[in-house]
Amino acid sequence: MKKSPWVLLLFILLGGLLGGVLGEILRVIAPQGTIQTLFSKAPHIGIPNLTVDLFLLTFTFGFTLKINLLTILGVFLGIYLYKQA
Repeated sequence: MKKSPWVLLLFILLGGLLGGVLGEILRVIAPQGTIQTLFSKAPHIGIPNLTVDLFLLTFTFGFTLKINLLTILGVFLGIYLYKQA
């Protein structure tokens, strides 16, 4: 069976999304200490908002990825599940 790269991208995105949500939940409910510090120190990677004003139209571009430990684990889980399918 031939595997589609679009399915791989879907698995990676869903794994990262699930990991990110679980990381945020764990950050909120974890007691003050090492675990909360580990999940609250998630770096933001991306392009900040860029606004182009053409007087008639205004465009705003930008994106930011917030990556924590569980996001990375979710991506790897998505890749693993893709290879198992």
